[in-house]
Amino acid sequence: MKQLIVTADDYGRSTAVNDAVEEAFTNGILTSASLMVGADAADDAVARARQLDGLGVGLHLVVVCGKPVLPASEIPDLVAGNGEFDTNLVRSGFRYFFLPKVRRQLAREIRAQFEAFERSGLELDHVNAHNHMHLHPTILSHIIRIGSEFGVSAVRVPHEPVDLPGGRRATVGERIGTACLRVWIGLMRFRLRRAGLKTNDRLYGIRDSGAMTGDRILDMLQSLPNGVTEIFSHPARGAWDGVEAAAAHYRFEDEFQALIDTNVKAAAAAAGASLVSFKDI
Repeated sequence: MKQLIVTADDYGRSTAVNDAVEEAFTNGILTSASLMVGADAADDAVARARQLDGLGVGLHLVVVCGKPVLPASEIPDLVAGNGEFDTNLVRSGFRYFFLPKVRRQLAREIRAQFEAFERSGLELDHVNAHNHMHLHPTILSHIIRIGSEFGVSAVRVPHEPVDLPGGRRATVGERIGTACLRVWIGLMRFRLRRAGLKTNDRLYGIRDSGAMTGDRILDMLQSLPNGVTEIFSHPARGAWDGVEAAAAHYRFEDEFQALIDTNVKAAAAAAGASLVSFKDI
């Protein structure tokens, strides 16, 4: 059996993102969206989601490259002078693992984000993290422990096959990176399943982040394997003020257009897969 989850990350980042999510769910193949509860347009995203019956909305935890929910005074060791999280993922990862004081503040912030999602009144479809930071063992532990209090039932596993559809063979560097992550991802999947949480079997969109065009998605749909596949992208109706530097090159509009493209919709139907969200798997 083939099941396909199509997710928009960074829901609530801006009204341009929210516009794209609403249109792609209503008239395209989008099935779910991952909400940044502390983002500038989060309230607008929640209001729209309440009107989009069937959209699977999950929590997109932000612990790097973004704004916290708690005041900076409550989590001083998590934020920089501008009141936002560090943009250096490696440095953050070391601090989240080795410094007890930082781990305690991290747990408080993660709990606050779960609480903010709960206040939205939306059903929690899934959990993942900005920049896939839930791969980090400390963050994953907090998701499993704290999330159990908020009805978490599914967590994204960021496992992308080493060779991509369309005959795209991985480079030597990509093969080494995938091999290094294989054991880590296997442990992550084991921990999630031991906790009774559902996961996807594979994820597409990591190496094509910011460039999930119609052609890319068509390649994926035309060779869709059995099991639960998640495709994620960052659709928006164009860029907006305040786009983070790491995403400055993202083709937001192209990613949106891919989700409503008639050829993509036809290919999704021809693939023989059920379009679902995490709650359906």
